[in-house]
Amino acid sequence: MFEGLSNRLSDVFDRLRRKAALSAEDVDAAMREIRIALIEADVALPVVKDFINAVREKAVGEEVLRSVTPAQMVVKLVHDNLVAMLGAGDPAINLNAVPPAVIMVVGLQGSGKTTSAAKIARLLQTREKKKVLLASLDVARPAAQEQLAVLARQIDAASLPIVAGEKPVSIAKRAIDTGRREGFDVLILDTAGRLHVDEPLMQEVAAVHQAASPAETLLVVDSLSGQDAVNVGKAFASRLPITGIMLTRIDGDARGGAALSMRAITGKPIKLLGTGEKLDAIEVFHAERVAGRILGMGDVVGLVEKAAEHADQAEQEKLARKMQQGSFDLDDLAGQLKQLRKMGGMGGILGHLPGINKVKKQLDEAKLDESALKRQEAILSSMTKAERRNPKLLNASRRQRIAAGSGTSVPEINRLIKQYQDMAQMMKRMGKLGKKGLTRQGLSALLPGGGGGFPH
Repeated sequence: MFEGLSNRLSDVFDRLRRKAALSAEDVDAAMREIRIALIEADVALPVVKDFINAVREKAVGEEVLRSVTPAQMVVKLVHDNLVAMLGAGDPAINLNAVPPAVIMVVGLQGSGKTTSAAKIARLLQTREKKKVLLASLDVARPAAQEQLAVLARQIDAASLPIVAGEKPVSIAKRAIDTGRREGFDVLILDTAGRLHVDEPLMQEVAAVHQAASPAETLLVVDSLSGQDAVNVGKAFASRLPITGIMLTRIDGDARGGAALSMRAITGKPIKLLGTGEKLDAIEVFHAERVAGRILGMGDVVGLVEKAAEHADQAEQEKLARKMQQGSFDLDDLAGQLKQLRKMGGMGGILGHLPGINKVKKQLDEAKLDESALKRQEAILSSMTKAERRNPKLLNASRRQRIAAGSGTSVPEINRLIKQYQDMAQMMKRMGKLGKKGLTRQGLSALLPGGGGGFPH
C-alpha cells in the first residue's frame, strides 16, 4: 500500500536534501510535485488542497528556510500533516461497556464484512484474551449465516446458533441475551449489506443499532474502490453513529487514496486494516506508523508486534539457550522458517523496515524468491526427526530420498545444509565470545578467520 506515493515523495525529498539552503521557490516546486503525487494516489481533491496549504504555510516560514537542515524540517512538516490527515489518536477498539461489549459491523455487500468480523474476533481473542461470540444478522444473502459459523470454527470462536426465519433485530436481541447468560466479553454482530447504499439497508441497520446499543459501530469498506469507498463512508456516517472504519484489501491497493481521504471526508477514525485473505491478516491502524511507512521511515514497532503475535515465547527462550550452547539444529531452522512465513515472508518483514524504498530496485534485481522459503520448508519436512537433529546423518542416498520426497533437487539440499552450517558456526562463535567478547572484538569476530580465533 502507498508504494507509488512513497516512491514519489522519496524522490522529492532526495532533491530537497541535495540543496544546502532552500528558497520559497524550492518549497513551491516541491509542493507542486507532492500535490501531483497525492492526486495520482487517488486522494480526494479537497483533502489534497487542505494538505498542501497547511504544509506550504509552515514550510515557507523563516524557521524552516533558515534552519540548519531545512529539507529535514520539510519532511517533518509533511509527516506531521500526514498524521493529522490520517487521524492521530487512540485506535483501540472501545470495549468499555457492560459485557458483552457489542461491536456492530456494517457496510456494503462484497466489502469483506463477514471475513472482517471473524478477523476482529480473532484479534480480540489473541491480543486482548477476550471471550468472543459472533452472530450473523444477514438473512438476505444465501448461506451468509453459515459462512460466519464456518469462520468462527476456524478461529475457535463461538457463533450464535442459526434459527430459520428469524429477523435481524430478533437475532441481535437473542445474541445479547446469550452473551450475558454465557459470560461472553464481546459480541460481534455481522449485519446485512447491499450492492449500494439504499433506504431499506439504512433502515435495517438503524433498527439493529437501536436494539443493540453497540459500543462500536465499525464500517467496513474496500480500499480498492478508491473514492467510491470514501463516498460509501460519507453516506453511512450521515445516517449512522459510526465510531470507526476498517479498510479491507489494502495489500492490493498500491495508491492508498481511500485511507488518506477517509478521515478528512467522513470525520471518522480508521481503526483497522485488512492486510490479506487469511484470518490473521489484520492490523490495528496507527496514523504515525502509516505516515512513517509512506515516508520510508518504516514501522519497526509494528514488526515487533507481528513477531510477538506469531512467536511462542517458550520456544524462543529454548532456541536462545541452544544458540548460546552452539547446538542449533535443522529442527530449529525449520521452526524459524515457519515463523518467517507466518509473518508474511521476506516481503512482509521488509515492508516494515526503514529506508526500504531506496533499496527496492536492488532487492528486485536480487530477485528474492518467496517460493524458495517454501521449498526449504518442504526439504526440512521430508527429513526424519533424527536427520534434522543430527545433520551428519545426511549422506548421498538420504539426500536423494529427501529430494524425491520434497520435489526439489540434491543441489538445493546441499545449499540449504551449507547455509545451516554457516549459521551454526556463527552461533557457536557468538556463544564462545559471550556479550563482553562480542562487544570488545566486534562483528568481525563472527566471520571465518575473524578476531575470535575459533576453528572454522
